[in-house]
Amino acid sequence: MKNPLKFIQEVKQEAFKVSWPTGKETIQGSLMVVAMAIIAAIFFLLIDQIFKSLLEVVLRISI
Repeated sequence: MKNPLKFIQEVKQEAFKVSWPTGKETIQGSLMVVAMAIIAAIFFLLIDQIFKSLLEVVLRISI
C-alpha cells in the first residue's frame, strides 16, 4: 500500500458496489435471529431438565 489516498478511494468505490439490505430486510433478519435464539434456549432448557431428572433418579437408586 504505497498511496493511502488511492486506497481510500478504491474502498469507497467498492462500498458503492455492495448490495446493502433494506431496513425491512434488516429488521426481518434480526427478528429471525432472536426467534431462533429463543427456540434454541427453550430446547436446551428442556434437555437440561430431562438430564437433571434422569441424574436425580440414578443418584437416588444408587444410594
